[in-house]
Amino acid sequence: MDCLIINIATATGRMAFMARQMDALGLSFRRVEAITPDRLAGSGDARFWDSWERPLKDTEKACFLSHVATWRQVAAGDGPALVLEDDALLSRATPDVLKACETLSGVDHLTLEVRKRKKIVATTGQALNGRHRLLRLYQDRSGAAAYVLWPTGARKLLNRAQTQAALADAMICQAHDLTSFQVEPACAVQLDRAAAYGIAVAVSTKSQIDAGAPAPQTRSLRFRMRRIMAQLRMGLRAIRHGAHARRRQISLETGDFPVPDLGPLG
Repeated sequence: MDCLIINIATATGRMAFMARQMDALGLSFRRVEAITPDRLAGSGDARFWDSWERPLKDTEKACFLSHVATWRQVAAGDGPALVLEDDALLSRATPDVLKACETLSGVDHLTLEVRKRKKIVATTGQALNGRHRLLRLYQDRSGAAAYVLWPTGARKLLNRAQTQAALADAMICQAHDLTSFQVEPACAVQLDRAAAYGIAVAVSTKSQIDAGAPAPQTRSLRFRMRRIMAQLRMGLRAIRHGAHARRRQISLETGDFPVPDLGPLG
């Protein structure tokens, strides 16, 4: 399976860390040049960037466009691809999971990740391999650090991205036209959440999004109403799928983390 790692050119330590990790897992990869805030000029008018639930920071806009560029690559392909941000920690089971995914049909998107937030998933799933299963994912809450995307799903996300901007993970979570699944036990956690799962790693990282200037403050009624409507949609979705799904934490086997000999982030 094609593996795409989103990385800013100046983040050489992060890329070296990811390369060591992928090598340890026996996974080949391609680096995707991330968009930086200084390249935002001409990438959308003010109305486009103000189309989400709150104003976006320049770093958030750049991250969103970086994922959009990756979706274009997936949409142009003929099979699924693993999309990774450059601070994703993968389990030893990831190669086996990816191999099993290559034969799946009727899937747009599969998240490998957890972030200590409850998700709405089907009460029953299907076996993926000897240890993992797939659960229909009806409502995710956050996370775009590690997911498998099929060309069909990439095209659906690109259609949304033509008229609306958002945090990259928010756009995926709110794209209810995606046929999305969750793998359990999860195979990925972002480095900033590893400690929350009791995963000891000799690596530390700070969010590149958080490093940017804060978003403009606003008390605009339209942003407030969008947030309210988004919460209502999530509530209605939970009710709609209540008979065959439940809201819960997704399990993760800490013994599968981390892949050994990754060394420092740099």
